[in-house]
Amino acid sequence: MLEQLMDLDSGFLMYIQEFMRNDAATRIFRGITTLGNAGAVWIVISLLLLVPKKTRRIGCMGLLSLVLSLLFNNMLLKHLIARSRPYDCILGLIPLITPPTDYSFPSGHTAVAFAVGALLFRKLPKRYGIPALVLAALIGFSRLYLGVHYPSDVLAGALLGTGIGYAAEVFWLAAEEFAKKHRFCKKRETAHE
Repeated sequence: MLEQLMDLDSGFLMYIQEFMRNDAATRIFRGITTLGNAGAVWIVISLLLLVPKKTRRIGCMGLLSLVLSLLFNNMLLKHLIARSRPYDCILGLIPLITPPTDYSFPSGHTAVAFAVGALLFRKLPKRYGIPALVLAALIGFSRLYLGVHYPSDVLAGALLGTGIGYAAEVFWLAAEEFAKKHRFCKKRETAHE
């Protein structure tokens, strides 16, 4: 089973390299992947959402999603699984960016993109949420196009990121409820004194 997955992963990457790569697409996907470097575009979007009061909560959830994704995917899972990058294992696969030196599984770019992108899709009006989700998908695909991740890395990143976005939302709402309840109790105690 694992060998079949590796064959599918390898075959898909070689298909992209042989039939989809061209100079224009390479420039586009290098730019798209750069947006995802260190979660830059998602940090900026989340910070911008902090400015208007009506989106502040979503901005906070986005920032929390980024932190949780970094901790869980990049600092824990990558080191536990320790999967080599595809260009180190697939004969003839050429990465189109400077090869990353960390492990491959899961795709950190994709996980962060979906942690925030799927959150924005759920919480913002569709005219903003749909482009956020499309950008997340493009960042994920850019990692395949550039030859630095296996398809299973990207799929796992998308699923884990989406789950982390949900977890950040639940955690944030629970923290708000706790804070409201705690403040309410203090007000009542003060009123009785």
